[in-house]
Amino acid sequence: MSLESVPPKYAQLVQTLQRRIEAGDYPPGTLLPSENQLIQEFSVSRPTVVAALRVLREQGWIESQQGKGRFVRGRPAMASVEQKRPGQAYLTKPEADTTGEVVEVGAVTAPNRIGVLLDVQPKSKVFVRRRLIVRDGEPTELVSLWLPLDLSGGTDLTSGEPLRQGFREHLQARKGVRFDHIVKQITARMPASDEAKQLAMPKNIPLLAVFGAVRDASGRPLAVVEVLLPADRHELEDAYPIT
Repeated sequence: MSLESVPPKYAQLVQTLQRRIEAGDYPPGTLLPSENQLIQEFSVSRPTVVAALRVLREQGWIESQQGKGRFVRGRPAMASVEQKRPGQAYLTKPEADTTGEVVEVGAVTAPNRIGVLLDVQPKSKVFVRRRLIVRDGEPTELVSLWLPLDLSGGTDLTSGEPLRQGFREHLQARKGVRFDHIVKQITARMPASDEAKQLAMPKNIPLLAVFGAVRDASGRPLAVVEVLLPADRHELEDAYPIT
């Protein structure tokens, strides 16, 4: 296994704790081991433990009670479905966790839909980082991260190497932006010649295009994640609570 495919330590800890919760080692309602206990058991740093616990809390596996600690809630009912949402995973998961190659990086004229989603003037320049994802030796997805030019400067997004952080974590650390919510759009269209070639798909098969417009708490556009999926290889599934 190459170093690029090894998940970061906090992600490994998340997976281990999830397995223990599912196996009943940490039953629902019980107190999760403290930060110090986890640091000693797994020989990791405090920031690693804090990051792992934050992920578990955000995903609904545990809950924090002031002055008491962190309690196990159990496996979230929709955890497996939510993890399949295209776009969201690419914001949080390090590129180094998936096999693929960066096929385009730089400033380009914003396509119409991207310009609208980023709220920039027509024909404005925006930054794009495009990566071809390969699974089992076959190209399966073409993932593009679109940003206003001012958010790309001073980041590692211009590098051709896979990021060892998720986009969200990287942009928060480098630019101080806070992702709050995503507005998702799904369309279907025929692939362009270069897209069909990159994805090794017939030109008569449509693409599913998933757009995730990332905004801060005020509604200001921060980024757009575009995921192109050959329609004959993918199906989309979503779940949400009934209120």
